Amino acid sequence: MWGGRFSKSIDDAFARLNASFGFDWRLYDADIRGSIAYAKALARVGIVSETERDTLMDGLTRVKAEFDARKFETKATDEDIHTAVERRLGELVGTVAGKLHTGRSRNDQVATDTRLFVLTAIRNTQYAIRALQSAIVQKAEQHSDVLMPGYTHMQRAQLVLFAHWLMSFFWMLQRDLERFGDAAERTAVLPLGAGAIAGNTIGTDREFLARELGFRTISANSIDAVSDRDFIAEFLFDAALLGVHLSRLGEDLVLYSSAEFGFVTMDDAYATGSSLMPQKKNPDAMELARGKAARLIGDLTTLLTLLKGLPSSYDKDLQEDKEPLFDAVDTLDALLPVVAGVVRTMRVNRDKMRDALDTAMLATDLADYLVRRGMPFREAHRNAGEAVKLAETRGVELSELSAADYQKIAPEFGADVKDVFDFGQSVASREIAGGTGPNAVRAQIAAAKQIANVL
Repeated sequence: MWGGRFSKSIDDAFARLNASFGFDWRLYDADIRGSIAYAKALARVGIVSETERDTLMDGLTRVKAEFDARKFETKATDEDIHTAVERRLGELVGTVAGKLHTGRSRNDQVATDTRLFVLTAIRNTQYAIRALQSAIVQKAEQHSDVLMPGYTHMQRAQLVLFAHWLMSFFWMLQRDLERFGDAAERTAVLPLGAGAIAGNTIGTDREFLARELGFRTISANSIDAVSDRDFIAEFLFDAALLGVHLSRLGEDLVLYSSAEFGFVTMDDAYATGSSLMPQKKNPDAMELARGKAARLIGDLTTLLTLLKGLPSSYDKDLQEDKEPLFDAVDTLDALLPVVAGVVRTMRVNRDKMRDALDTAMLATDLADYLVRRGMPFREAHRNAGEAVKLAETRGVELSELSAADYQKIAPEFGADVKDVFDFGQSVASREIAGGTGPNAVRAQIAAAKQIANVL
């Protein structure tokens, strides 16, 4: 494609280093879509005739069919996906294939291909997120009355509904889904027509190309267009943060499925055993969810490190943007359906969660009791803390202290202080919007179901 300037072939070792077909072949669908649209654009400005346009489009369709059927035969000269497609097109339709590259550079071509690839990846990721959200909503709705300990600092804090805990991940995922949608807006900017750096002289109708390829708008500056990889960085950031959220869910479920907690039981389809210890049932699916987050973060770090020192316009370094992108896409494609399967099939152990409750978790309710009797919260907090300390000293539950014990701590405590120690009432008292009250959680689930029906 560029040999006229040179008097000798490139070194074999450099050729291997320079080649990218081994991984960027995955852009074949996007590359051919872009080329078909470009053939149409060339016909509109008279570079090719309508007959030549149709010949090019037919040839490109045949090349795509070979890729789709995994019958495309590569050659040593196929430096990248673009040269491979053009070479095969020439074999199929003859010299007219050489007209297709008029006014086009691999610089704007690869930028277009990659944007098309990312737009497809975003849509697929959003659908997979929705499937996981649906599994979460379904499981939460099925167990909307189950009480469990809520934790801060991994210490028992206050009572919550199991559904409230699980739905917290729905909203994390909703933010992820929305971020991918925002990224799609900035990805759908067409670079084609920017040429190598300066645009082209043939008057290509870029607005037409944008419509043909489903882009929202065209790039405003040809130098920026061929080097902009912000859209990949955004995708990788969104993927990494999604990975972090899945890792946090994984951490909770690894803990909650252990014998020490026993809150949930993993379905056998999403667990593994031990090659040595017959009794083991390991939550490997969710451990991998934690582990894959590191991989996704690494993909993002790779790209940002790649970009940080580049001068303006296109540089060959940008060839290295593909593998972290492809890796992140593959990781999410593999991970999200598994996490959805884990949530959908896990068994919720209501009694284990109930057994883990203790009345010390109602200490805030105890302070609120005093606040309702006119005591400032800071003083009420201190008095509730004294009650907790007394119960710990005696080795009894907070609810086992007598009314007299409470009145010695503060005269505002009445005989009805015992009514505070009702787990169901504690949760029911938190009906504030977004809280863990049963009605509030039902409203949250209803809102989530409505949101999840719209992508």
